[in-house]
Amino acid sequence: LTHTYNSRLAQELASWGAGRENGGSIHDLLYRAYFVDGANIAEQEILLDVAEKAGLPRDEADKVLTDRSQRDIVDADWTFSRQNDITGVPTFLAKGLVVVGCQPYETLVRFIQHLLRQDD
Repeated sequence: LTHTYNSRLAQELASWGAGRENGGSIHDLLYRAYFVDGANIAEQEILLDVAEKAGLPRDEADKVLTDRSQRDIVDADWTFSRQNDITGVPTFLAKGLVVVGCQPYETLVRFIQHLLRQDD
């Protein structure tokens, strides 16, 4: 990766798309666009192409991005992250415990097992 692009609009698109029919793949497609294809996910046309690949209506995605209708939702996510000292992705937060960043599978298994033992 030779460039870092502002992902704010991508986050807004993902917020909108994830809750819609056919939108379940939006996160994977955005990840692929950025990390595999090196696409500038700050550009609205790139995001509209991703939305279309996800099976989402391009015209509706364009309106979401132009109107910034998901701005408050993403702002709330960022506020939650700051309040909970979340500084990286992915972050797994449950019952006051946190695992930050890309972790080995075994670490996530131990995290879940610990959470399950707390329920006993």
